[in-house]
Amino acid sequence: MSEGIWVGLRGPVQIAYAVEDVDSAVEWWAARGVGPFFVRHHIELESSRMRGQSAAFDFSAALGQWGDVQVELLCEHHEDDDRVGPAAGIHHLAFFVDDVAASRRRLIDHGWAEALYAEVENSPFAMHDATAELGHLIEIYNEDTRRAGLFEMVRNASLDWDGRNAIQQP
Repeated sequence: MSEGIWVGLRGPVQIAYAVEDVDSAVEWWAARGVGPFFVRHHIELESSRMRGQSAAFDFSAALGQWGDVQVELLCEHHEDDDRVGPAAGIHHLAFFVDDVAASRRRLIDHGWAEALYAEVENSPFAMHDATAELGHLIEIYNEDTRRAGLFEMVRNASLDWDGRNAIQQP
């Protein structure tokens, strides 16, 4: 692959689907052999801004494993005009980066505006609007110890999963 916008973006580590109801979506995916899922409703962030304005990003999410890639089922609890991403379909692809600030600048310079910037447990992440070119958002975050542990937990839970108990406790 040539240099360019993908410099600093490793291969995608997660694909996220926008859903209307996280629990129903978990049931659907689990019935097709994907899972198990770790679900959190109305996740609280330390700080967030949406489209450049300070605003609470209200969402619920379920994390599961589909082969080598993590799946996030994401429900934004916002009116349509206030959503960061689409209401259905692929919401975003997520990438680990070495430096969130530098990657944010590179994505903005490419023309992918920042749709969301937030922090959770002092760990920043951002979503950039690549829908005109790719049809979805791009999410970036550092591969810190907490995130790496979360990805490992989700992957490990899937290894011997027998299809029962689709919702797991972290």
